[in-house]
Amino acid sequence: MTDAAIRPAPRPFPDLHGHGLRLRPWDPDSEADLDAWCRGRADPEYRRWNTPLSLATDREGALASLRTAVGAADGSAAYCVTDAYTGALLGHVGVTVVSRRMDYGLVGYWVLPEARGRRVAVRALALAARWALTAPDGPRLHRLELGHAAGHDASCRVAERCGFPAEGTLRGAMWEAGRQDAYRDVHLHARLATDPEPDVLLTPTPGPV
Repeated sequence: MTDAAIRPAPRPFPDLHGHGLRLRPWDPDSEADLDAWCRGRADPEYRRWNTPLSLATDREGALASLRTAVGAADGSAAYCVTDAYTGALLGHVGVTVVSRRMDYGLVGYWVLPEARGRRVAVRALALAARWALTAPDGPRLHRLELGHAAGHDASCRVAERCGFPAEGTLRGAMWEAGRQDAYRDVHLHARLATDPEPDVLLTPTPGPV
């Protein structure tokens, strides 16, 4: 296994293009970016399946969480997902490098309410995963994990379409919705750099996320 500690990741991370999308770094100084970040993380469907470490309840708190996301080091990347043709903001996909020595990281995503039903999550995850695992200008991870709350069937489908097979259940591995004093199970998926590229439909046509 490659020792990633001797392979510094480039900063800043690059824009990613493909499947009708442009993935670019979030800009905390942009009002449009901050508004999308606020709306995405305040959305009831997002809150149903996610409980962030910081439960930002106002714009100031949201700005702090966005600055934290974009300030991550060690090859981690927080991408704003946009439409390649119109520039419209669609959602978020983030890669977090957990261990440089083990070449191991995490990936997560969310889609704004108005962008759902257009395979945005599938297309964005496909781009981000390819960059994180195999791109010369990426962190070149060996293993990329994806976890979602048990019962979140839509996220399960997204993971499997993008080549992240289910590996099992992590008991009590995340907080219950809107709480930080109760726990629920996580469904674990993962993809390896040596796995074949998934054969999925990645055109921006109507359909499930």
